[in-house]
Amino acid sequence: MSDMDRLTVAGTGAFGPAAGADYLENNCVEEPVKLCEFKKMSGRVLKTVDSVYQEVDSVEECRELCLNSPFRCHSYDYGDTGESVCRLSHHSRATLVDIQEPYLAVPESSTYELSSCYNVSIDCRSGDMVAKIKTSRLFTGKIYAKGSPNSCVQDVTGSLEFELQMAYDDVECNVKHQGLGKYLNDVVIQHHDTIVTSSDLGLAVTCQYDLTNKSVANEVDLGVHGEVRPALTEEVIVDSPNVAMKITDRRGSDVLPSAEVGDPLALRFEILDKDSPYEIFVRELVAMDGVDSAEIVLIDSDGCPTDHFIMGPLYKSAESGKVLLSYFDAFKFPSSEVVQFRALVTPCMPTCDPVQCDTEDASGELRSVNSFGKRRRRRSSSSREDLLLVQTIQITDKFGFNGAKPRHNSSADFLGGEPSTVYMPSQPDTGFCLNLAGVIIAGVVFIAVQLAVVVAWTVVWQRKRSGSKLYSDGTSSISAPGRTDSLCKIYEAGYARRF
Repeated sequence: MSDMDRLTVAGTGAFGPAAGADYLENNCVEEPVKLCEFKKMSGRVLKTVDSVYQEVDSVEECRELCLNSPFRCHSYDYGDTGESVCRLSHHSRATLVDIQEPYLAVPESSTYELSSCYNVSIDCRSGDMVAKIKTSRLFTGKIYAKGSPNSCVQDVTGSLEFELQMAYDDVECNVKHQGLGKYLNDVVIQHHDTIVTSSDLGLAVTCQYDLTNKSVANEVDLGVHGEVRPALTEEVIVDSPNVAMKITDRRGSDVLPSAEVGDPLALRFEILDKDSPYEIFVRELVAMDGVDSAEIVLIDSDGCPTDHFIMGPLYKSAESGKVLLSYFDAFKFPSSEVVQFRALVTPCMPTCDPVQCDTEDASGELRSVNSFGKRRRRRSSSSREDLLLVQTIQITDKFGFNGAKPRHNSSADFLGGEPSTVYMPSQPDTGFCLNLAGVIIAGVVFIAVQLAVVVAWTVVWQRKRSGSKLYSDGTSSISAPGRTDSLCKIYEAGYARRF
């Protein structure tokens, strides 16, 4: 007997074959409705399901049918096999690893798969409150009070149950006191040790001491609603070849300098000269915050992604071999809303060979993928061909706590400066930094010089014209009598007058 199943240990590699053993799993037990998160898988639906409902009004109603089904529903799809048709299944990717081709590829279809569920309770004590969490999947990460990710925090490693104790007199946990006997605080359940992702959960917990103990928990929808609004981004060009790094949406459109956690984004590396003989590869891609220099390595020195749940491998765009793309969902650091990306880009000619990377899929198995990042052959301690590209974006969370104010970064260089800068680290003595303010100042100076030249030329031309007019007037007054005398001589010469 075990309280674990294939879904509980999915992705950990704990479930494997065993000779002479039979594994039985209960899929009929009814579980209470909890805070559950579903992940969307596009382009495929299950071939067979357990239940089919017709005349379902919306995908949200289909989701509720899955959560309240008489069996353990782990996935559903809506409107893909018929109008207003909702299909439920107890299967997911973790339970289908031994079945060949369980999915049917259907363009523009989607299957929503249960990721994890949380059962939250609050223990209100005499001097503190304790948030207790039970999950349906082994959890590794941390739970902390919002605004205090380093001082009021509990680290969790491979556990189904964990808790956070928040004393009322603890300044670090910042428990708020409202009214008579009412205490409340905001709690964040974070899966990654360093950054906030779309899989994380925000809770508002409350203790009321003039009533019986009760638990109050609010689920925050971290899904993406609507499209990412496109806007202009700034980019700086470096020499030989001209390379730019941009943050775009999944369709390649430019995005605003800010986004929300979970927004589907793409990191785009592009050679701007379409006729360039070069291609590029990327390595040592690092994400940094703007407060205390916390950082996370996304692409290592070998050119492979370190955590494919945060950022996938780099691959060539279908439109051009001179464009590298990597998809990711917007994330942020707990202590800052600024995320700065830095990457080393190396040109190669005529083509760049991809590197083989081993990544772990949803079932915990390793598979090999290509990534266009690669370690260079070492010719010297520093290569003059390497380019350091920097791009900054502001990411806000979606927890939506009442009265919460956005945390502003104390570094004016990140929020007040330009969102894009490129450096040449291999040329520290001769390098330069170009930003929008410098371009504007240079343009104003250039226009002022041109205006001064035009004014000076106009003054000189007017003076020259005035002098020419005076000279012509003097000449006419002197020569007029001569012309009269000549006419008289002509008449006296015998020409007949005409009447």
